Amino acid sequence: MTLDLAPDEQLAYSAFVLLSGLDSDPRPAERAFVDGLADDFEPETFLWISLRQPDGGARVFYRWTAGGPELGDRIDRAALAAGLDCSDNFHIANRHLTDIHRGPVRIQAHPLRPIQGDVINGVRAPESERAGIRRLIHYMALESGQDEIARTPVVPR
Repeated sequence: MTLDLAPDEQLAYSAFVLLSGLDSDPRPAERAFVDGLADDFEPETFLWISLRQPDGGARVFYRWTAGGPELGDRIDRAALAAGLDCSDNFHIANRHLTDIHRGPVRIQAHPLRPIQGDVINGVRAPESERAGIRRLIHYMALESGQDEIARTPVVPR
C-alpha cells in the first residue's frame, strides 16, 4: 500500500512511526503525541484531534486543557437550562473554532470562554442551520426505516 502524502507529511508520519518504537500497537505513542499537542494550547480549551492513518482512515482523540472539564460542565449545564439544541451547539462551537492542519494531524480547538459568553448571551443558530439539521434527521430517519421521525424531525437538545 502506498500513502498519498506530501513530502513533509510523509516525514512527519515516518517520524511518528519511528517514535512509536518497539510496540507494534501505535495507540500508546499516539496518545502521548496527542497529550503533547494539548500542551501547546491555552487553558480552558477543548481539542478534537484527528490523526490520519496509513489506510486512509483516522484515529480521533479529544483533550481538555487545564480548567477545561470544569468549565465545559458549567457551559453544558447553562446550555441545557437555556434550552439550546444541537443546532445551537454546532453554531456556537463553529463561531469560535480554530482549525489547524499539521501534516497528517488535524486539530480543532474550541476556546471555552467565548463559547460560554455566547451561551450566556443567548446566541442561537439561524433558521437555515436549524433547517439543515432537520433535513439531516429526516434523511437519516428514512434511511433507517424510522418513518415517524422522518415525518416530523425534531432537532434534539
